Amino acid sequence: MAKQAGSTTRNVRGSRTGRPIMALLDLLGRRWTLRILWELREEPLTSRALRMACDEASPTVLQARLDDLREAGFVELGEGGGYGLTPLGRDLCETFMPLHRFAERWRK
Repeated sequence: MAKQAGSTTRNVRGSRTGRPIMALLDLLGRRWTLRILWELREEPLTSRALRMACDEASPTVLQARLDDLREAGFVELGEGGGYGLTPLGRDLCETFMPLHRFAERWRK
């Protein structure tokens, strides 16, 4: 079992160890999860705006991923109805920025 935000435990799919890194990689490896985090990195978005930003994501899958990200403590539903990153979610996205910069250099 892996510890997550809020001291809850969670089974890690495909892992017998339950190490936190395995739980995180499992979550981030789910379809559309990284895209959702990336689209929310600059500002909160409503469900409709997020669905538009995520081109082909079905509303059902998008909602399931948002639920996963909320449960993990990375995304929250704001008072205005939009989804935004929590401080932990912003911290996670910041860890991707060196990889983003590398990808931009690699692409050229």
